[in-house]
Amino acid sequence: MRNLIISAALVAASLFGMTAQAAEAPAAPYVELSNPVPVAVPGKIEVVELFWYGCPHCYAFEPVINPWVEKLPSDVNFVRIPAMFGGPWDAHGQMFLTLEAMGVEHKVHAAVFEAIQKEHKKLTDKNDMADFLATQGVDKDKFLATFDSFAIKGQINKAKELAKKYEISGVPTMIVNGKYRFDVGSAGGAEQALQLADKLVDQERAANKAAAN
Repeated sequence: MRNLIISAALVAASLFGMTAQAAEAPAAPYVELSNPVPVAVPGKIEVVELFWYGCPHCYAFEPVINPWVEKLPSDVNFVRIPAMFGGPWDAHGQMFLTLEAMGVEHKVHAAVFEAIQKEHKKLTDKNDMADFLATQGVDKDKFLATFDSFAIKGQINKAKELAKKYEISGVPTMIVNGKYRFDVGSAGGAEQALQLADKLVDQERAANKAAAN
């Protein structure tokens, strides 16, 4: 009986120790990808935001992330990639890539978000997109021609392939230097997500310097 009591006490102590260790070492707020993805601009630290115009969380993230992007140092390259999971995700993603190819995305990005999130426009039909974008100064005919171009189809395939490699399941999601994935929720909030991005950028910068020496 005494041996059973001692054994039970040892098991309890072991379980308590495991619990204490778990409490002392909380899970990291990011996932390190097992297969790092090459960055778009070699030599620069890349920060990617995957988003969807139809996502209210992405819309809420906009006023927080945009000022942060404007202050990024010259060795950091920020990239937005539309998440394309089918249906309206694909339509909105194709619209984004078209505007980006036309060099006007930065001028109308906020207006598109407002139209979908606040004015409840669907903007899933290319003609509806073109009509709306014309009110924002975007050439309608050029938009439609670009939207259906071979180049945009290639960009769509690239965006979908990157999302698979990043192993994303939702948005907004951030990827730092093709290695680390996290989202606003796992980071603890919008501000915390950007603080985490800064920390990982600093970590990558230090690693690059160490490798160069």
